[in-house]
Amino acid sequence: ESNDPIEPVNRALFSFNQGLDSVIFKPIATIYKKTLPQTLQDGIRNFLNNLRTPVILANNLLQGDLEGANTTIARFTVNSIVGFAGFGDPAGDLGAKYRSEDFGQTLAVWGMGEGPYLMLPVFGPSNPRDLIGMIVDSISDPIDIWADNTDRDAIPISRLLVRGIDRRARHIKTLEELEKTSLDFYATIRSLYRQLR
Repeated sequence: ESNDPIEPVNRALFSFNQGLDSVIFKPIATIYKKTLPQTLQDGIRNFLNNLRTPVILANNLLQGDLEGANTTIARFTVNSIVGFAGFGDPAGDLGAKYRSEDFGQTLAVWGMGEGPYLMLPVFGPSNPRDLIGMIVDSISDPIDIWADNTDRDAIPISRLLVRGIDRRARHIKTLEELEKTSLDFYATIRSLYRQLR
């Protein structure tokens, strides 16, 4: 079941996003991928993941996942101290692998259904549950709260942009292959997103 009652609107937004991607995001991600050494790309990703620790920890606790919370605290401690402020991932090398948690996942654990599939402008695939989760995570992130309250508005925007560029750079070849081999690229992305979530 596609669970996509507003498919014509979603397809229009998907086309809009593809246009933005081909003109802006993919070229920037390609330059990022070709210019920066892989170790620096990994370091940037690790640093951004480390900054998300308060949000991940809060969602571990809200989900009742004490083991996950312990792992999150251990990762933050080890990576912040031994991993040069989080640019390294020695905790991952020791077996404490990074696991992202968000409020959309928390709502799922609490029994909230995903709702209909949504294609968001710029942000891409989503659903009402994950949209709520994205908003809650954003307004409850301590670093973003601090930045907003100290007139450092560029920090949340920079984090979002760098995370998006890094994510797009990691998936350049995969998405190119999917687009070439899919009979319906939109339906493929929808299916992959719903399976992932």
